[in-house]
Amino acid sequence: MNGNLAGRVLGETGGTALLVGIGTGSIVAAARLGGLPQWEIAVAWFLAVLIPILAFIRVSGAHLNPAVTIALAASGRIAWREVPPYFLGQFLGAFLGSGLVLALLGDVAHLGATVPSQGNVLRSFPAELAFTAMLVGAVFLLADRGEGTGRWRILLPPAVVGLSTYLIGPFTGSSLNPARTLAPAILSGTYTDLWVYLLAVPIGALLVAAIWRPRTVDRLDRGPGRVEATT
Repeated sequence: MNGNLAGRVLGETGGTALLVGIGTGSIVAAARLGGLPQWEIAVAWFLAVLIPILAFIRVSGAHLNPAVTIALAASGRIAWREVPPYFLGQFLGAFLGSGLVLALLGDVAHLGATVPSQGNVLRSFPAELAFTAMLVGAVFLLADRGEGTGRWRILLPPAVVGLSTYLIGPFTGSSLNPARTLAPAILSGTYTDLWVYLLAVPIGALLVAAIWRPRTVDRLDRGPGRVEATT
């Protein structure tokens, strides 16, 4: 692993740790307080995605999500050789973030693990698939257009996650991210209907990747982890 790639992997580790720590930490904290309005949890998740994007987008591209990484690769926006090290950083970061929540707040609310409400997989599966597709679409828009003068576009992925948390969080837990789902599930021993998230989320991501191909590649505006795609 060369130094540049190692730096990107560390960026993904730190960014995903922040995302999972802030996001699932808000769920656990809410449970310890006896509950919070869903909109407050949604705001917490918005910030959980926005903060690491702002911190690491120029380091690693701030994928923070294996579904995003595989969609970027499948659509030709990054090289496939980037996928394994990015996965390593993302899953390591997710376990670090979830482990920190466990250490600080205890094993409450299954550490924020995602479980379909009342076992309703028929509603949870399409909801996770659809919102993952929206998230990947937001990432593609940001990746293709770059930051540039339209820095507001950085708000799009966090906005999708916040909206998802508000709308489907009460009955799916709003995953959209295999690393975010697996870490608290494993650390808390919560495996109920785990397959829903490990199947619906990648399918949603790959559907968008199959449809939305990049029309141009601006090597000066694609950011770290993207410029390798055409080499």
